[in-house]
Amino acid sequence: MINKNSPIPIYYQLEEKIKNQIDQGDLKPGDMLPSEREYANTYAISRMTVRQAITKLVNDGYVYRKKGTGTFVSEKKIEQPLQGLTSFTEDMKARGMTPGNRLVHFKVVPATSSVANYLKIQENDPVYEIQRVRLADNVPMALETSYLPEKLVPGVTKEIMQSSLYEYIEAALGKKIKEATQIIESSTANQNEVELLQVRKSSPILLIERHTYLEDGTPVEFVKSAYRADRYRFMINMKR
Repeated sequence: MINKNSPIPIYYQLEEKIKNQIDQGDLKPGDMLPSEREYANTYAISRMTVRQAITKLVNDGYVYRKKGTGTFVSEKKIEQPLQGLTSFTEDMKARGMTPGNRLVHFKVVPATSSVANYLKIQENDPVYEIQRVRLADNVPMALETSYLPEKLVPGVTKEIMQSSLYEYIEAALGKKIKEATQIIESSTANQNEVELLQVRKSSPILLIERHTYLEDGTPVEFVKSAYRADRYRFMINMKR
């Protein structure tokens, strides 16, 4: 029950109670939550307090609202550790999910000054520009735009991009990928991301910029990705 004498705010107690029900499987993805009135009557609290708890759950991605219908439990987020360098395909397979791609465009273009700087090549050198919607169990998870030097990674085709690019670089080309750096920041979905990721306007997005290097330190890939913040989160273990 809600402890009204606790120093812990009532809205927070309700929020944690609903979170526990979701985490323990008592409330499953797609289930509709009780109405604000039902929660208020059950716990003898105000509807404003209930609304505050639900709004926090919506903002944190645990639930979502459907106008005129109700509030529903969201699909569980995929948690990706930030230690170790794996491809999206490898990561989804490790979770028992079926990875997939929806190719938006695939072309060779002259490198802009910024792309050339990231890849340590000359401006206007040919690079692959590949944009894909990354899927897990056929659900859009991320919109990814990759740039690769054509001379360093020859022979890339649309068919190759339907599977794992890293597998092609290492197995087919014999080039060993060593490491990558990633920058993560928050944003809201633009119109293109709304359409391709099938999210609502201004939905939270995790923007990720990755620079990938071969064993000898040569940059092999520059990637800009927009991940759905309602389906994805990143985790890192830190030791003192």
